[in-house]
Amino acid sequence: MMPPEADPKPSHTDPEAQATGEQGRYAKRGVSASKAEVHDAIKGMDKGLYPNAFCKVLPDHAGGDPDWANCIHADTAGTKTSLAYLYWRETGDESVWAGIAQDALVMNLDDMACIGAVDRVLISSTIGRNKHRIPGSVIAALIRGTNAFLDSMRDLGVDIQHGGGETADVGDIVRTVDVGFTAFARLPRKNILVNRIRPGDAIVALASYGQASYEARYNGGMGSNGLTSARHDLFGADYAERFPESFDPETDRSVVYTGPYRLTDPVPEDLPGAQDATGLDMGRLVLSPTRTYLPFIARALKTQRSALHGMIHCTGGAQTKVLHFAEGVRIIKDNLLPVPPLFHAIQRASGTDWEEMYRVFNMGHRLECYVDPAAAPELIALAGEYNIPAQVIGRVEALPREAGGPDAKTAEVLLESPYGRYSYRG
Repeated sequence: MMPPEADPKPSHTDPEAQATGEQGRYAKRGVSASKAEVHDAIKGMDKGLYPNAFCKVLPDHAGGDPDWANCIHADTAGTKTSLAYLYWRETGDESVWAGIAQDALVMNLDDMACIGAVDRVLISSTIGRNKHRIPGSVIAALIRGTNAFLDSMRDLGVDIQHGGGETADVGDIVRTVDVGFTAFARLPRKNILVNRIRPGDAIVALASYGQASYEARYNGGMGSNGLTSARHDLFGADYAERFPESFDPETDRSVVYTGPYRLTDPVPEDLPGAQDATGLDMGRLVLSPTRTYLPFIARALKTQRSALHGMIHCTGGAQTKVLHFAEGVRIIKDNLLPVPPLFHAIQRASGTDWEEMYRVFNMGHRLECYVDPAAAPELIALAGEYNIPAQVIGRVEALPREAGGPDAKTAEVLLESPYGRYSYRG
């Protein structure tokens, strides 16, 4: 356990400079772990009714009821579509596109679930393709994947309705395909979960890897963040020559497909936990569909609502995501779930500093529940009903006076891992 007075390795003020340098791999690839420029661009925008809610909450414009609120959210599968394109071209397996549909859906739906929007959600898709490279059969596979995911959620008690969408041929601006969704929910204000993370909270985390009861196979835990780095760090230079359309031509070629693997290579047996991924190749490991926690969250909100003080979907920013939604607290994570084989493979291939790994990748859990400690066992048991590993990974304390004090408008994450102790400030 990490004592409050521990002296972890300090984090650089600028996350882009950490480990790789401003002109290092991330900058050269045109990606950002922190999205600092985006956050700077939107800092003056209205944050809605509840600034600490995980998603922006608006007055009930749709219904005009002061006791209700609206939430609208948009996201995409990101550059995971580029990896799916490679795998499809390499193997002819169109089933990977169903996973991409799930990726884009979950990046919306699980964000909204963190405010309590878990029922009667409306979605609409936006697909932009390069018709020269993406045939109608791929579009059909994406639509089938969307419908299959929605059917599975309805079977588990989560009602999501598809309102259609737009598929556009935009080859002048899209090299392969871009897959996104917009989601909308209307919910009573009294049911909205606003993050009020406080000293004394326990942190219950749910694993991103393994095989949930509603999943068809082992899930490597990737999610839909960090794919540009993972793809180029894991897979070899041959793909740059054979499929130049799979990456931005402006990218420095020194950081394009620099890894040791082919997509169809088996998962190396010497990676920690690799025995659980037996039967998967490296491409499928990274392309594991983003796990949804919707069934768990829907039930947790019914049974433990009063004990839940916050939920964080650890997407962009990974283990530092919570810093956007907490103030005046020190969040201590010192009992983390094991790092699954996928992230060991990325770290080994890239040599990325472990501190940066925890900032870019979820590293084994993608949902955090901040709760009264007495409620932790029931939440862990509930996750177990879906065969999702979960445990108390840490706790929340008041920010010490020397670090800004409990009245500070910032927060701190202290993370103790098998690979080092790290401090991140928000």
